[in-house]
Amino acid sequence: MAPSRDVAKQIERLREQIRRHEYLYFVADTPEISDADFDRLVGRLKELEAAHPNLVTPDSPTQRVGGAPREGFQQVRHKIPMVSLDNAFSSEELHEFDRRVRELTGREHIDYVAEHKFDGLSISLLYEDGMLVRGVTRGDGTTGEDVTPNVKTIRSIPLTIDAALLRKAGLRGDFEVRGEVIMTRKAFQDLNLQQSEQGGKIFANPRNAAAGAVRVLDPKITASRRLDFFAYYILIDGREAKKRLSEVLETLAALRFKASDDWELCHSLGEVERYVNRWESKREKLGYDIDGIVVKVDEVSLQNELGFTAKAPRWAIAYKYPAQQETTIIQEINVSVGRTGVLTPVAFLQPVQIGGVTVSRSTLHNLDEIERLGVHAGDTVLIERAGEVIPHVLKVVKHGREEKPFRMPEKCPECGTRIQKAEDEVAYRCVNVSCPARRRESLLHFASRHAMNIDGLGEKIVDQLVEKGLVKDFAGLYHLDLETLAGLERMAEKSAQNLLDEIAASRKNSLARLIFALGIRFVGERTAQLLAAHFGAMDQLAEASEEELTGVSEVGPKVAEGIREFFSEPANRKLIDRLRAAGVNMKEERQAPKSAKFAGMTFVFTGTLAHRTREEAEALVAAHGGKAGSSVSKKTSYVVVGADPGSKFDKAKSLGVEILDEAQFEKLLSAK
Repeated sequence: MAPSRDVAKQIERLREQIRRHEYLYFVADTPEISDADFDRLVGRLKELEAAHPNLVTPDSPTQRVGGAPREGFQQVRHKIPMVSLDNAFSSEELHEFDRRVRELTGREHIDYVAEHKFDGLSISLLYEDGMLVRGVTRGDGTTGEDVTPNVKTIRSIPLTIDAALLRKAGLRGDFEVRGEVIMTRKAFQDLNLQQSEQGGKIFANPRNAAAGAVRVLDPKITASRRLDFFAYYILIDGREAKKRLSEVLETLAALRFKASDDWELCHSLGEVERYVNRWESKREKLGYDIDGIVVKVDEVSLQNELGFTAKAPRWAIAYKYPAQQETTIIQEINVSVGRTGVLTPVAFLQPVQIGGVTVSRSTLHNLDEIERLGVHAGDTVLIERAGEVIPHVLKVVKHGREEKPFRMPEKCPECGTRIQKAEDEVAYRCVNVSCPARRRESLLHFASRHAMNIDGLGEKIVDQLVEKGLVKDFAGLYHLDLETLAGLERMAEKSAQNLLDEIAASRKNSLARLIFALGIRFVGERTAQLLAAHFGAMDQLAEASEEELTGVSEVGPKVAEGIREFFSEPANRKLIDRLRAAGVNMKEERQAPKSAKFAGMTFVFTGTLAHRTREEAEALVAAHGGKAGSSVSKKTSYVVVGADPGSKFDKAKSLGVEILDEAQFEKLLSAK
């Protein structure tokens, strides 16, 4: 049955709302709604599109993350080459550039546009009828790689341009936008922290991380890297869309592209130099790296007159700032313990000034990185600092007299428990969840909604409990009293009593919740439920062999290793004993099925259900004799699809597995 006009209008209204809020959040940096409200809009749109797939369009906000990974990149030839720029490293070279421009044009005065030189990956975006149809890397300048599904995941890149905006800008629907994909310093720090904790590759700088994220074959990985995009050219049939570059930058902003707000129209070389000098001291305050300033002739007719050399345009030059690097001596290498228990080597340096900041320490990430650098205490090293990113060691300049190899400690420097390391990982870990270095994050996870669900035990309360030494582990929560809690900041007696009631109620939670709350590596909610159902009691799980663990549905060797690692630590065993003594439930209540109507059937849920949580739906399947699976196979009976379905939806279609929406599942559930 064809969808009604009302549904089509509702879908289009939602798309317009989402596009507007994407622009306000990712480009204008002036969000008007919360993340949760935005997610609800997207969820509703996905729900409607799932019900009416014939109304899904390529420019819909739901299409930002594509499907399965591709096998390779298609090569695409640029209409006009994406050339690189000549560099200037001194004021004298800038003056020489200006002299050549004036001589070749016969002009006494030249207007220049000065703008940031983004340290990222150049990208060409092709639009047809205002819709993004292709994203291509610079490549060798003549030919690049088609990375369209990847660039679509970058929220500051519009998937479609409103026709009214195009008309106002005096543009036709077909055009090309060129710009730079970058990674902010915050996103870069978060990525390397995640990589270090997971034993993955450490990226040297945001540029490498951004380039690598654009050139992966799975667009979901690109989406997870939180990339950004700054536009600086609009081309129509390979030519600039306006008479002046300054007009191009204004037009890009009007079309709702993210274009730098910090460019400047300079009417003399003196103004250019003042701009260059001003930003050399201010660039540290930016949220992203720039490695210089690009200076371009403003008038496009003069650009055409000046033309190109064999390698670069004669009408533009990149002034490169000196690298913020210095040499110093590593005095010692120690380790710090992170919030997840990962031990990170840290180089303590002979203090050195870099870019006006005194640097005295640098992260060495992990043991593999130390071995790659060949670094020891006493070595003279080259240090680089970029913005607020923690300085890092680039290379060893000279080895010290005594090359003492660094060794990871056998015991945690914070709590003294044995350090663990999996064979297939580079990370060394403290697995004591009560370790002082892990305590805050462990408590927050323990109290979270899907774990022990202790409402009211948020960050500010946990911070006070930890700082004041009132709670040293999970069991300590069950020994808090009214007077202690009421004495905390922002805690009146009533709210303190409410929190005590929540803590007391959590004693009766299911074993599955407790297993998840413990923070065992690789054990998520679903795995915790399977373990609780299989073993029935904490003691049986704690004593289970690797063979017994891998005998549990969906538990592989890696998960089994994480469980054995956790229970092999005596401090964790003692914690379990203290929780038991505090009255926390350690057994799984097994209820007889209400019926056997789902006997022999396996249900897989994907996406967000509107009327039940996924856990509730899976529990209902089990209550009627069925099984809830986590992956789709030919043996799967049904895949139930909610809003924002994942790859399981695609796999179900490819395997021919029967797909139910939420209403169909409810009907099946209520059938006798």
